[in-house]
Amino acid sequence: MPLWTIHHTPGIFTDTEKHRLAARIADHYEQIGLPRFYVVTLFHQTRPEDFYVGGEPTPAGVRITVDHIARSNPDRESRRRTAQWIKSMLQPHLEGHAALHWEFHVDETSEDLWMINGIAPPPGGSDAEKRWAASNSASPY
Repeated sequence: MPLWTIHHTPGIFTDTEKHRLAARIADHYEQIGLPRFYVVTLFHQTRPEDFYVGGEPTPAGVRITVDHIARSNPDRESRRRTAQWIKSMLQPHLEGHAALHWEFHVDETSEDLWMINGIAPPPGGSDAEKRWAASNSASPY
């Protein structure tokens, strides 16, 4: 379950850009075999007076937390590839904003601590997970 939480100051994303970015994020995870409904993207607009970097208010900022539960990176090289993929996905949406401070980080959590609609998801790559992906919904297995 990738959960992308995107905190941003006003004027960074239009509604169309939010939709486009959220769809692009879901597309990526679907391409690597995850059901699309695993992917949740939340946008939280934060007033500049409430967004501080280094103890100072930031007029233009984006801070993203990505929680990975369904899969984890097994080694340093795969973590670097993931970080580069995230950077390449975000950069086109952010590079046009002058004096923008942006950063992200990824947490990896045990899948044993995860449920959807009260159901523990099936093992990664299993037939049950493939059925979930095909139906784009959780169901008993």
